[in-house]
Amino acid sequence: MTDAPLRKAILHTDGLPRCPWPGHDPLYVAYHDEEWGVPERCSQALFEKLILDGFQAGLSWITILRKREAFRKAFDNFEPERIARYSPAKVEELMGDAGIVRNRAKIVGAIVSAQKWIEIEGAQGFSNYLWDFVDGAPVQNSLLHMGQMPTETEMSRRLSKDLKARGFKFCGPTIVYAFAQAVGMVNDHLVDCSRHQACANLACITPGQNR
Repeated sequence: MTDAPLRKAILHTDGLPRCPWPGHDPLYVAYHDEEWGVPERCSQALFEKLILDGFQAGLSWITILRKREAFRKAFDNFEPERIARYSPAKVEELMGDAGIVRNRAKIVGAIVSAQKWIEIEGAQGFSNYLWDFVDGAPVQNSLLHMGQMPTETEMSRRLSKDLKARGFKFCGPTIVYAFAQAVGMVNDHLVDCSRHQACANLACITPGQNR
């Protein structure tokens, strides 16, 4: 999301200033307003987002967003316990599904990652595991324009390295940082964006029990 280095928040026709990266696409704007940067504590939802970010590699997020419902249908609503048991026949079925990104390595990687998710979830909770990398609370950045937004950080490099060591696939530091931004581990809404303070306020809410 850093293709326009000096772009600041832009004012939309509804009177709200927003980060420039979603443009005016209604689906993308809704994602920006309702999901991006909101702290996510549900282990399964975090798994889904990590897998979808892996599928995004080499593509744009809007491409994945437009296919998200097809992905959810194809991958059993991203229930890791089910994905972990996918057979070679299921892989071939997915390779024939035009609604998703048909990349064999990414599909097989999702199965392996689901198996590793189960291990972490049983040991400490996948949500707890991830949030420990930011000491349990969202990192609050104060970005003035897109040129200040990093593509990876020391935190994303540490998390990427640990995920890979555990066997997760398609989780390089850039993918992991985009994931952290999306699930609210990092608040990277520009300070002039209407969502910056809203997400900062959510960070002050004591998280409930992880689902």
